[in-house]
Amino acid sequence: MIVERTRAGLDAAKAQGRTGGRPTVITEDVLTVAKARKAKGESITAIAKALGLSRATLYRHIG
Repeated sequence: MIVERTRAGLDAAKAQGRTGGRPTVITEDVLTVAKARKAKGESITAIAKALGLSRATLYRHIG
């Protein structure tokens, strides 16, 4: 019963446009810049350092 009520509450919040969890660090603008730099041949480490992100975050979004 607890699981059902929790799920119902989460579904109701989602219907109102609210979501839980940690906000994402990388925005579309940052991702565009990172992809452009990667296309020019810059290393992931250098891009991450310049944008103030971790390498893991970039690898997760860029691939």
